[in-house]
Amino acid sequence: MSKKNKSYIIDSIEVSDFAAEGKCIAKHEGEVIFINGANVAPGDVVKLFVTKSKKRFSEATILAHLSFSIDRIEPFCNHFGICGGCKWQHISYENQLILKQKQVEDQLNRIGKINLPLIQRILPSLKTQYYRNKLEYSFSVDRWYTREQIESGVQFEKNAFGFHAPGRFDKIIEIQHCYLQGSISNEIRNFLREYVNQKEFSYYNHRDHVGFMRSMMLRNSEQGFMVVIQFAEPRIDEINELLEVLKNKFSEITSLSYIINQKKNDTFFDLEIHNFSGDNFILEKMEDLFFKVNVKSFYQTNSEQALNLYKITREYAEIKGSDVVYDLYTGTGTIANFVAKQAKKVIGIEYVADAVEDAKSNSELNEITNTSFFAGDMKKILVKDFFEIHGKPDVIITDPPRAGMDEPVINAILAAAPKTIVYVSCNPATQARDLALLDVKYDVVAVHPVDMFPHTHHVENIVKLVLRN
Repeated sequence: MSKKNKSYIIDSIEVSDFAAEGKCIAKHEGEVIFINGANVAPGDVVKLFVTKSKKRFSEATILAHLSFSIDRIEPFCNHFGICGGCKWQHISYENQLILKQKQVEDQLNRIGKINLPLIQRILPSLKTQYYRNKLEYSFSVDRWYTREQIESGVQFEKNAFGFHAPGRFDKIIEIQHCYLQGSISNEIRNFLREYVNQKEFSYYNHRDHVGFMRSMMLRNSEQGFMVVIQFAEPRIDEINELLEVLKNKFSEITSLSYIINQKKNDTFFDLEIHNFSGDNFILEKMEDLFFKVNVKSFYQTNSEQALNLYKITREYAEIKGSDVVYDLYTGTGTIANFVAKQAKKVIGIEYVADAVEDAKSNSELNEITNTSFFAGDMKKILVKDFFEIHGKPDVIITDPPRAGMDEPVINAILAAAPKTIVYVSCNPATQARDLALLDVKYDVVAVHPVDMFPHTHHVENIVKLVLRN
């Protein structure tokens, strides 16, 4: 019997459906229970530990599987169920797409509560493995052990080099092979581990903040491969020796850099990047354009699908040669430069000043002369004086972070009244909230989900809005 605000166990219950954020749902005595964790699917019969009981719902974790759904498929990765990355490997890709389509439709209807056209069928990712162009691995003296390893009584190596365990800043899951990035990525990571162990370099302690080896970032494109290693101690001779070995071992590395990070967090955007060999960037190609991606740059992590995402965005924008286009949250100017050929001019606005410099550099690289980029707080830039100087937008393309747009930004868009808005979102829930605010002047005329992240619950969504007559 459940009691509010108390934990309890349900010995047997069938999982009924998926919910938002990759969770699953079960119903018990009229109560909705959200199930956290990977390796669960509708049709599974499980034993649950209810951790929180609230007025309208409860939350639970799985204690044991009693039987599995007949719709399950065999996961392809040995780290499935432990690593927090590809949580939907046990679901066929066809069913993943159905679930993501349903997620978009549900959130736009339930949260947005606006009139919607027929939603386009989600665009699948051509690659469902080895599709990412960026991964980050961490060193730690505190390895994550599975329940089976703990119960075995065997003494395992304490150091680990891999991914953070879900919800843990200190514990790392040792990764042998990752299916997110191509084979050279796995070879570099495993070689670095062997080298570090051979040299007996210390792994980082994320609680006490001591140790030499901290993390490694890998970026790749068809044009090159970038490796960036963070060290917590400035042992320059040993750093140079390690990087020289990496450079000679892997001719594929075209950009090799390091960072000395002695802070108590892993962020490096305020730290100096030391370029050891090659360029301090790699190039990404999109149609006939090239984009410089440096160590601190943001770039869509599924390069091939990003091209398809931007093609749909450009198609929905219907830009004419006389149009002034505003690209909000422009980042490194990828969309702005991608659509510039069609427009009279493009204004890109972004909060991060370094990203704006990258955007300008990318315009110069591609000899694009009709773009201008501005750094600052979006709601403070989009004011009457700015529009008078640079022209009111005929088209606005907006691609905000997961939190969506601030209401003052939406009000500025409504005041500018462009004929067309194309809203690209990585979070259909906040997108739906913003569409409800734009509904006072705009009709949604097209919706197209795009799968950028196979084997996860994440989905990108593109919405076209037109000014109501």
